[in-house]
Amino acid sequence: MSEEQPPHKPPKLAAALSYDNSGENKKVAPVVVAKGEGAVAEEIEALARAHQVPVEQDTVLTAALSAVPVGEEIPRQLYVVVAEVLSFVYYLKGKAP
Repeated sequence: MSEEQPPHKPPKLAAALSYDNSGENKKVAPVVVAKGEGAVAEEIEALARAHQVPVEQDTVLTAALSAVPVGEEIPRQLYVVVAEVLSFVYYLKGKAP
């Protein structure tokens, strides 16, 4: 009798964004400032929580953001979904976007 293996669980992914639309560093879209998987992803999430940065759990969005090089703006295809997340973050902080 063969034992069935548990399904393979992919490693945890994380991506961090920054958006600065003021001053000399003005950007059109948010920029990926960190990304990683496994232990690196856990550390990114822990740092965010330690600094009261809201964390969104969306595996599809995180996978898409993980394909963007660090330091690059997010692609146009992600504008709407990221805008929705940022809008929710503003709401949580009691601010209007």
